[in-house]
Amino acid sequence: MSTTNENKVSSGTPEQTPPGDGLQAGLKNRHLSMIAIGGVIGAGLFVGSSSGIAKAGPGILLSYALVGAMVVLVMRMLGEMSAANPTSGSFSAHADRALGRWAGFSIGWLYWFFWVVVLAIEATAGAVILEGWIPAVPQWAWALIVMVVLTATNLVSVSSYGEFEFWFAGIKVVAIAAFIVIGGLAVFGVLPGADTDTAGLSNLTEHGGFLPNGPGAILTGVLLVVFSFMGSEIVTLAAGETSNPQKAVTKATNSVIWRIAVFYLGSIFVVVSLVPWNDDSVTEKGSYVAALDSLGIAHAGQIMNFIVLTSVLSCLNSGLYTASRMAFSLGERGDAPKSFARTTSSGVPMAAVLASVVFGFVAVFFNYAFPDTVFLFLVNSSGAVALFVWLVICFSQLRLRKIIQREAPEKLVVRMWLYPYLTWATAALILFVLGYMLTDTEGASSGRTTVLLSVLVAVGVVAVAVVRERTGSASGAAKDQKDQRNDDTVARL
Repeated sequence: MSTTNENKVSSGTPEQTPPGDGLQAGLKNRHLSMIAIGGVIGAGLFVGSSSGIAKAGPGILLSYALVGAMVVLVMRMLGEMSAANPTSGSFSAHADRALGRWAGFSIGWLYWFFWVVVLAIEATAGAVILEGWIPAVPQWAWALIVMVVLTATNLVSVSSYGEFEFWFAGIKVVAIAAFIVIGGLAVFGVLPGADTDTAGLSNLTEHGGFLPNGPGAILTGVLLVVFSFMGSEIVTLAAGETSNPQKAVTKATNSVIWRIAVFYLGSIFVVVSLVPWNDDSVTEKGSYVAALDSLGIAHAGQIMNFIVLTSVLSCLNSGLYTASRMAFSLGERGDAPKSFARTTSSGVPMAAVLASVVFGFVAVFFNYAFPDTVFLFLVNSSGAVALFVWLVICFSQLRLRKIIQREAPEKLVVRMWLYPYLTWATAALILFVLGYMLTDTEGASSGRTTVLLSVLVAVGVVAVAVVRERTGSASGAAKDQKDQRNDDTVARL
């Protein structure tokens, strides 16, 4: 029996029963643990942190701490709802129940759109690294190979996805843990054989102070790092395919604080302590490569390329899984083609996987054929979806808490702290970040462009959802009236 169906709580909408066996509990505890850890360590941490450090200096630590706190609070809300009702649709299904069909439809499709665009971005990033190692194979061919291999992995079974993700995420975790330990020893001058003359806590306050570009740079840093946190919510989608979804969600939710503290704040602290923030190598080589170079570690660039590649493959693997499970959930609820809700004998929603990867391939094509027009539009118009998702989670939790308390209070095994005050405060912070993005007007992918295009796409999706809902209601009312007339006719006869 489908794990999703076992845990489904009625949302007041008709259930769509797929003709297949449904999703199956194919993920083991070790798979989910690594998915939870790996979900917060995106490739953006390795390749995107240098621009944040260049803008905010050591104060980038406050930017990461601010966004990290926001993610912890959002995950706490999501954990509360998902522990009470584990489902493959996660926040989309919760929004469906709490805010209405239009909300579940809209945020589900926006999230799916976000991940199929990410597939193209990550496939291209991986292809660039692989072409550098084996130039005989063209970049587009590497992108194709990577996409095909991971598609095949996702089509076999959920356990094959979990196994690949376990090893991909494991490499990331081991690498970043080793970096923190080795770098930490160097910062305090106890790393044997390392030249650590330029390393030390003094780098946090010298070179212009802790906030060399002023307090406003913290918010600028927030805009640069916020999107590297996207993926934390994947564990709540994957929990629906474990033997004990409630326990899995609870464990993942409770561990998110230390995961963010160690992997984000810990590693960035080591970077800005090892190398002066204004050192040219930070922007030229990348922050982590510059830090490794400062310790005299040979082939630092290639080591980091390997780690980034595993992060890219991990993101691709999870992105395809996440997009397909969201499409499956939409199909189950009647918000996508019914074929998306059909599964194979091994519990894989094949149509949902193939549809997601086809759009991913189309996006990859646009990246090579029209990088500065069509693909740039896709990237910008999906860029703020992460913040939209977090905002919807806030509003869903505000309403769903009351519903759960009224209908099944025993299911509140995870509770949001200081409800409803922290929920409202988190929503206000997300809205503030979106508003602050409007002040960023630099470049083709400026914050203003990203927000405006993302809002434009979101409005279009919401409009479709509202029209569908009203049309469906009108059709339902007409059908009821027709049935009533038929009943009256039968009664007269």
